[in-house]
Amino acid sequence: MKIREIAYTCYPVTDMGKAREFYEGILGLMPTMDHEGEGFHWVEYDIGAATLALGFGEGMTPSSEGCNVGLEVDDFDSAIAELKEANVEFSFGPMETPVCHMAYVRDPDGNAVGVHKRKEGHG
Repeated sequence: MKIREIAYTCYPVTDMGKAREFYEGILGLMPTMDHEGEGFHWVEYDIGAATLALGFGEGMTPSSEGCNVGLEVDDFDSAIAELKEANVEFSFGPMETPVCHMAYVRDPDGNAVGVHKRKEGHG
């Protein structure tokens, strides 16, 4: 088997409406796919060459200790200010490393969402 790329990252959610308010309303993502059926709901957001998905259904349980996603932003300071203005909970940072600026916030289900800005020359 040869793996070529990551197809998507998915966060399980308990309330798709609340999750979409966060990802679309606060983070400004635009859905590129929305599929709902009996007992499940799947929404995708294409971000560059990657896809972030939200899933609701049997066997999908959110966890604040699970995987996380890092979202690259154009203006780190502005993004942090917008999140603070929206009263979003920060679980880590903001902080600076030798290669980037980063912070983690929590979505309505406690999933960790990284806000990230690479420094010039690191990418």
